[in-house]
Amino acid sequence: MSPDFTNAWPRLPLAEWKETRDTLHMWTQIVGKVRMALSPPLNHWWHVTLYVSPRGLTTSSIPSLGGIFEIGFDFIDHQLVIETSGGGVKRLPLAPRTVADFYGELMATLGSLGIEPKFHPQPDEVPDPIPFAEDQVHKTYDREQATQFWRALVSIAPVFQEFRSRFIGKCSPVHFFWGAFDLAVTRFCGRRAPERPGADAVQREGYSHEVSSAGFWTGGASGVDEAVFYSYMAPEPVGFREARVSPGAAYYHSGLGEFFLSYEEVRQSRSPHDTLLSFMESTYEAGANLAKWDRGALERETGNN
Repeated sequence: MSPDFTNAWPRLPLAEWKETRDTLHMWTQIVGKVRMALSPPLNHWWHVTLYVSPRGLTTSSIPSLGGIFEIGFDFIDHQLVIETSGGGVKRLPLAPRTVADFYGELMATLGSLGIEPKFHPQPDEVPDPIPFAEDQVHKTYDREQATQFWRALVSIAPVFQEFRSRFIGKCSPVHFFWGAFDLAVTRFCGRRAPERPGADAVQREGYSHEVSSAGFWTGGASGVDEAVFYSYMAPEPVGFREARVSPGAAYYHSGLGEFFLSYEEVRQSRSPHDTLLSFMESTYEAGANLAKWDRGALERETGNN
């Protein structure tokens, strides 16, 4: 059955789908680590991400055995699909099952195709991580909830793409980071950034240059109990947190050092597209001006190709 897109920007209350979200988070970590293990490294960890697809989330092409393969989450037929350039296709059901079961079947299936990625078999960026092969805790999968999440990404991603198109400096793809389970797009001014005190290897590479980053996060930590859009500068220029941004419902979270705007606020606005774009543009402009980015050299006039 095809999804109904007549009611775009679906409801996504975290309290209702958190258990499914947490299971999906672990599953995407496993699939993302497969891509990370076999893909040539790219700056700022761009080689590890997933992408929004017409059916769910995908790794895009991964090199292996002289060819390529791709792993995709299909949230319409609720399958994990593995396709190879040699013509092989394998499908695993997306259904209530433990992370340990999902991990075991995926590794065995990849092995049957001659694909043997080596990676640290434990989730990243989560408190109290459980090794994938031992995780009997996360096992909830509600088909409708998973589809609603994907539909939200399908609504959001084109706005992110439009925002990205207005910048002619270095800019990331619109991509999904499985570590924090967020969709993001990041602009760079070209200047190297001072190293963050206490930064680990991931942060040193991710924030090696000055950035303005915006994204969508499902929430669930640091007192943020709902899905939100975010925007931040790294390093943060003096005065950024006091900047006036739009819409009026946006706020600065001092604990995380980011501006937030509730997904529900955007969803219920007269024009979710315009509301989200206003948030992204106003927070970027505030940060870029304060950090003295060369905006004339980095931005494209709206409407120009």
